[in-house]
Amino acid sequence: MADNDELEDLLEELDSGGDLETSQQVLSIRMESRRYGKPVTIVEGFDLEQREVESTASELKQALGTGGTVDDGRIELQGDHRDRIPDLLRERGFDVRE
Repeated sequence: MADNDELEDLLEELDSGGDLETSQQVLSIRMESRRYGKPVTIVEGFDLEQREVESTASELKQALGTGGTVDDGRIELQGDHRDRIPDLLRERGFDVRE
């Protein structure tokens, strides 16, 4: 039993930032046109707590210099950012389906 506890402690230490959970998520990115033809980039597939999705959204908005929101566990960003978002998400440990 002691070996199992040591293994659990090691896994928790390795995953202190949630990296193991994050890397197992496959996110998809798409664009929709909203009112007046304005583009909105949508990132879906998160299996995280709401506050973690909001934190990721905040980081993306800052990196892209745009506005956005979190709605139903998905991130909606103003503008068409499909070309830049995959790299930004991969830097944060996510797997992105293009």
